[in-house]
Amino acid sequence: MGGSDSKPPTPPPTPPPSPTFRDPWRKVSWGHNEEDLKYVKDYQPEIDDVRHLRVLLYGPVGTGKSSFINSVSSVLVGRTTQPAGVSATTSDQSHTKKYETHKIQKGSRGNFYPVVFNDIMGLEEKTGGGVRADDIKLAMKGHLKEGYKFNPASSLSSGDLGFNPSPSLDDRVHVLVCVYSANSAKINDPVLMKMKEIREAASDLGIPQVAIVTKVDEACGETEKDLKNVYKSKYMKKKMKDFSSSLGIPMNCIFPVKNYSEEISIDENVNTLILSVLRLIVDIGDDFIHKICDQSL
Repeated sequence: MGGSDSKPPTPPPTPPPSPTFRDPWRKVSWGHNEEDLKYVKDYQPEIDDVRHLRVLLYGPVGTGKSSFINSVSSVLVGRTTQPAGVSATTSDQSHTKKYETHKIQKGSRGNFYPVVFNDIMGLEEKTGGGVRADDIKLAMKGHLKEGYKFNPASSLSSGDLGFNPSPSLDDRVHVLVCVYSANSAKINDPVLMKMKEIREAASDLGIPQVAIVTKVDEACGETEKDLKNVYKSKYMKKKMKDFSSSLGIPMNCIFPVKNYSEEISIDENVNTLILSVLRLIVDIGDDFIHKICDQSL
């Protein structure tokens, strides 16, 4: 007569950790865009010699630089627009081939916002491909003429046709923006070295810098479900921290955004993220304009 071989009850499985924080780690006023939109729309440089606050975008190929320009235009115009050409296909080669200033229509034709964007060829991993760091340095100083066609094989020289020998304050770059995709793998060393070289050159010139992390909806399921989860997402915070550590850009200068891509109408939550970085760009860019103007007196 033996006792029964009863087994202890199996404990319930431990639930997986939540992919989101309970509270957002950065406060955002979702959907209340009127104040920021008015702030950006009303901005005007106070320096007579500067008609435009010039923003230069750089980053690896395919991160969404041109799409960000189109998204900013869509926010300001109030409908989806495409002033900067984009490619619908993923490629390891840059869609942008020349140095071009993108202006955003303001009201009647012929009027434009005083914030302009320069898109450049993307940084490529392979040797002899993509934009050269030296060309970006020349762009920051205002030496690239409009329409200059990038040559991955050699940098622009002072005697070349596309070289602007006497750049004005208006030609210079006032804010440098690094664009990086949230669903990209770790940045390869050759590209990372170029990015650091560009950052150091901008620092030497005193140019303020911010970073934009794009494609947050593609990279994170929680953010894809609800864009308001972007500052609750543990994945997104880690991605931004890793990017900050790799490139040396402080976390408070890194902004996640979703570009307009599939949408055919305006979304207020998409606008909220774009306006948050756009307002900072205007503030730090205007501070720099006053600084270089004071230095030139």
